[in-house]
Amino acid sequence: MELVVNAAMSADGKLSSREREQIAISGPKDFDRVDALRADSDAVMVGVGTVLADDPSLTLDSERRRAERQARGDPADPARVVADSRLRTPPDAGVLSGATETVLLAGADAPAERVTRLETAGATVVQTGAERTDLSAGLDALASRGFDQVMVEGGGELIYSLFAADLVDRLSVYVGSLVIGGRDAPTLADGEGFRSEFPDLRLDGVERVDDGVLLEYTVE
Repeated sequence: MELVVNAAMSADGKLSSREREQIAISGPKDFDRVDALRADSDAVMVGVGTVLADDPSLTLDSERRRAERQARGDPADPARVVADSRLRTPPDAGVLSGATETVLLAGADAPAERVTRLETAGATVVQTGAERTDLSAGLDALASRGFDQVMVEGGGELIYSLFAADLVDRLSVYVGSLVIGGRDAPTLADGEGFRSEFPDLRLDGVERVDDGVLLEYTVE
């Protein structure tokens, strides 16, 4: 399986404001690029913090791309995956709306009543690890379901955890022309941070898009 992290950040590396409010960092061309990347993926993955803060649906914007996916035998939208160790995803969350498959990667210690409630709401719950989900085992479970490419859209805690577990293959970062600031504003990779053995990236491409720049990396 290939894991692709895609994010848009400000010139000072912030994903959103310190209140975790969504900010328009990129523009129409980059929105279309992201939609195309979603369409090429088997699943779109976020952390539960993104679900609670933004309530995304993680579906495609383009009806043409939906039709193209169906024409090749795939579901209209890629599956949705949420890393949610304690199963805090609300049963009425946008990621559980519609007929698109949703997989919640939970810890084995997640409360049983939450498992039941979210499965009743239509989710597939995969439990690995203990208090926290084992992301490597969770991705193995996705691979066993036939997922060849998973696109990760945030947030910073999940992205850091995936890098820390050496699970990221590619990184695409759109850097917008604005400064957000704030020591508590989420960054591309939050979590504990690396003290040594920092992930090495190979810069594969630089492209001006809208009023910012798109950086494409391979994780070495």
